[in-house]
Amino acid sequence: MDSIQIQPDSKMQANAETSPRDRQYWFTDADENQALALRYTGEILYDKTSEFQRVRIIETYGYGKTLTIDNMVMCTEKDEAHYHETIAHPAILAHGAVKDVLVIGGGDGGTVREILKHPEIERVVMVEIDANVIEACKLHLPTLSQSFSHPKLDLQVGDGLKFIADAAAESYDLIIIDGSDPVGPAEGLFSAEFYRNCQRALKPNGLLVTQAESPAFHQTVFAELNACLKKIFGADRVYVLLFQIPTYPSGIWSFQLASNGAIDPRKVSSESVAAFERENNLQYYNAEIHQAAFALPNYVKKMLAESLS
Repeated sequence: MDSIQIQPDSKMQANAETSPRDRQYWFTDADENQALALRYTGEILYDKTSEFQRVRIIETYGYGKTLTIDNMVMCTEKDEAHYHETIAHPAILAHGAVKDVLVIGGGDGGTVREILKHPEIERVVMVEIDANVIEACKLHLPTLSQSFSHPKLDLQVGDGLKFIADAAAESYDLIIIDGSDPVGPAEGLFSAEFYRNCQRALKPNGLLVTQAESPAFHQTVFAELNACLKKIFGADRVYVLLFQIPTYPSGIWSFQLASNGAIDPRKVSSESVAAFERENNLQYYNAEIHQAAFALPNYVKKMLAESLS
């Protein structure tokens, strides 16, 4: 979303008998048509601006510590598992033999945490453009950033666009694009050139998963990304996953998954998913969610069909 207000509630300000400690402070993530407001303590735990973006962490009453970037909610302690479990596990379980993983973005650490729950994975390279995001989450979101010191992780601060452009062909079984909205440093993560480079860096039968915005809120970006991936990977090798997350615009969000081979991510053994879920005490993802994530409402099907016509 595009704008922010972090301020005491106006009615509380107007009450002369209310002390500052009793005021209600709201973080408002808004555009011209709608907004999400989270009540927070009034304290900003982290606030730094790099050459790329402004990074803040606040303590909200309903969702715990919350990471914001350039006035947008990125993740909260309460519902981050919806996002991070879905971006990682469906693809890894569908592939069945992931060894080498590249994550572009993912500075909060949640995606890497989930990836490393799979013991068969041998190497994870993560490239995050802004060191401030990593620092903020190490300091204030340890439940997300707990895997930054894992021996299988090669954590690099740098430009993911350049990294993938320079990557050797057929280097990775899985590439995950865990970026923010297509503005600022994340804008290039939605380009055809970037995804062609990703395909080149994937091994045969490798998978790509990318953050793909909301089909209810960002219709144009969502549909254009789908069309772009289908042109590069093939129309029958691109899949949409939908999931619920209350602190993102519209409450419904998406990933898009592209296969560099014959893997159909919908065809996963429910028994294997259930066993993984039990072993890892997951909060959101399970066998039923895996199948349901690929079920698309009619308005989404129509939107994607029209984007290719």
